[in-house]
Amino acid sequence: MELIQAGWLLPIVGPPIRKGVVAVSAGRVVWLGQRGDPGIPDGPVHDLGDGVLLPGLVNAHCHLELSHLAAAGLPSRAGLVPWVEAVVASRGRYSDAEVAAAASAAIGGLEASGTAAVGDVSNTLAHLQLLAASSLSAVVFLELLAWDPARAAATLAWGESLVEEKQKALRPGLELRLAAHAPHSVSAELMRLLAGKGGPAALHLAESPDETQFLADGSGAWPGFLASRGLGHVSFEPPRESPVAYCDTLGALHPRLVAAHGVQVDAGDRVRLARRGVHVVLCPRSNERLGVGTADAPSLLEAGVRLALGSDSLASSPSLDVLDDAVLLRRQFPRLEAGTILRLATLGGAEALGFSELGAIEPGRRAAFAYAPAAGAPPDPEAFLLSGEARLGRVALPVPQMQP
Repeated sequence: MELIQAGWLLPIVGPPIRKGVVAVSAGRVVWLGQRGDPGIPDGPVHDLGDGVLLPGLVNAHCHLELSHLAAAGLPSRAGLVPWVEAVVASRGRYSDAEVAAAASAAIGGLEASGTAAVGDVSNTLAHLQLLAASSLSAVVFLELLAWDPARAAATLAWGESLVEEKQKALRPGLELRLAAHAPHSVSAELMRLLAGKGGPAALHLAESPDETQFLADGSGAWPGFLASRGLGHVSFEPPRESPVAYCDTLGALHPRLVAAHGVQVDAGDRVRLARRGVHVVLCPRSNERLGVGTADAPSLLEAGVRLALGSDSLASSPSLDVLDDAVLLRRQFPRLEAGTILRLATLGGAEALGFSELGAIEPGRRAAFAYAPAAGAPPDPEAFLLSGEARLGRVALPVPQMQP
C-alpha cells in the first residue's frame, strides 16, 4: 500500500480535494481523501508537492504514423484540401526508419506529458510494436479509404483480415478496430458495409467547409482532389444534406462511434449526434491550424453530445498534449467551466475509447496519474491547469518518500 499526496487532488468524478491523498495497492486506487480522514489506510506517504494530481490524460484522436510530418512545412490556415494535398505529397518522401523514429518519439512525448491512453488512427499499423512497448493504453483504428464503390467489399475484407492477424499478438490494453476516414472519402457502399458489421468505430466527421459543400451539392475543392487521385470517373450523387445527416442515413452513427472534429454542425446535427450516442472528439488546435472553423463545444454539450478531446496529428498540431487543446478550448469559450473541460481531457476520452479503468481517480480504477508541479498550492487548481502555465508529467510509482 502506498499513499500519494499533493497540494490538490482532482478526482474528475468529484470536487477538488485540498491536500488530497490517494491510496494505491497493486496498481489500483483503493481510497482517496485528506490526511487525517477516518479510514485512511496505513502506508508510506509520497508527497509530490504543492501541485495538482489528476488522472492521466486521454488523447482520443491522434495519428502517430504522421508524426514525421511535423517539420514538413505543411500549409497553415489554408483549409482542408491544400493541407491534404500536401500530406499526400509528403508522406512518400520519408524512409520507414524515419517514420518509425518519429512515431517512437511521439509516443515518448505522450508518456512524458502525463497521457495514459490514446485513440490512434492508422492506415498501416506499422507502429503497433512501438505502442506495445510503451505504457500507453490504446485503441488503434485501422482507417479504410475507398471512394470507388467497386472497391468497397475488397477493402473491407483486407481490413478485417489485417485486424484479425495483428490483434492476436497484442498485449492487453491495446485493441484494433476498423474505421472509415470520412464521408467524403469513403463510398456509401463501404460505409454501409461497415455499419452492417457494427461500425465504423471511428470517423472524421463535419471537419471542414469543403466536406460540407461537397456533400451538399458536389461542388468545392474536393472534386478536384479526387480527380487528381485518379477518382474523377467515380459517379457521385450528392446527398444534399449535412455530413452528420448523411452518415446517419448510412447507419454509421451509433454509441460506439468516435467521431473526430464536429465543427460543421447545426442544431439538427447536434440532436442527431446526441440521440445516437456518438462520442465527438474536439481537436481545437488542429482546427485552428487548418482554418476550418471552431467546434461549438457549449452547444454540443447543451444538446447532450458526449465529448472528448484529441490533438490530431503532429502534421496539424504543434504537440500531442491534449492539455494544450484544453487550454485553447478554455480561451475560445471562457464561460465553459474549467472542470467540464478537464473532464473532456480525461474521463470523456476514456469513455469514448471504452477504457473504464481510466479517466478518473476513484476506488477500483487504475492508478494512472498525471501531476502538474506548482510553486505553492494554486487557489483554483482547475483554473491553474487551464492557464497555459501548468505542465503535466506522468506519475511513476514509487515516488520520493517522506515520513508519515
